[in-house]
Amino acid sequence: MSRIGKRPVALPSGVEAKVSGQTVEVKGPKGTRSFTATDDVTLSVEDGAVSVVPRGTSKRARQQWGMSRTMVANLVHGVSEGFKKELEINGVGYRAQMQGDVLKLNLGYSHEVNFTVPEGVTITAPKVTQIVVEGSDQQLVGQVAANIREWRAPEPYKGKGIKYKDEYIFRKEGKKK
Repeated sequence: MSRIGKRPVALPSGVEAKVSGQTVEVKGPKGTRSFTATDDVTLSVEDGAVSVVPRGTSKRARQQWGMSRTMVANLVHGVSEGFKKELEINGVGYRAQMQGDVLKLNLGYSHEVNFTVPEGVTITAPKVTQIVVEGSDQQLVGQVAANIREWRAPEPYKGKGIKYKDEYIFRKEGKKK
């Protein structure tokens, strides 16, 4: 039995949900998002909360029950508060700055890296060594942050590169004579 699926997803003030068939559409201050569930679960809105109930006792129905509830909870969190990933840049001369809708990165290459911000995500650079990626879609925010980090992943000797704010870099000892 899914322990996650049992709890209904509460809708905070300013957020409204509408279910039509297998699709739930959530509107909030940060936008509108929708999710289409499989036929193994039933979605309903009651008493200011979205509940997910499995249609059978098969293994697939129980799997989809918890997953669908989590997807609906992520939609509600995304349109009410939004998702955020913070990146830090370590290294001499490594810096980032926003110029319009392009993130310009100096990462030790012979050229400047220009990263175009995709639609649905906002990127800010409050400091030259910090990047903040925000949006209402958790998957898109994480993918954009991973694409930026991919340009110069942190190396284990000096820790130079782009890392997540809460990431720990396992350091290695250099060569001995």
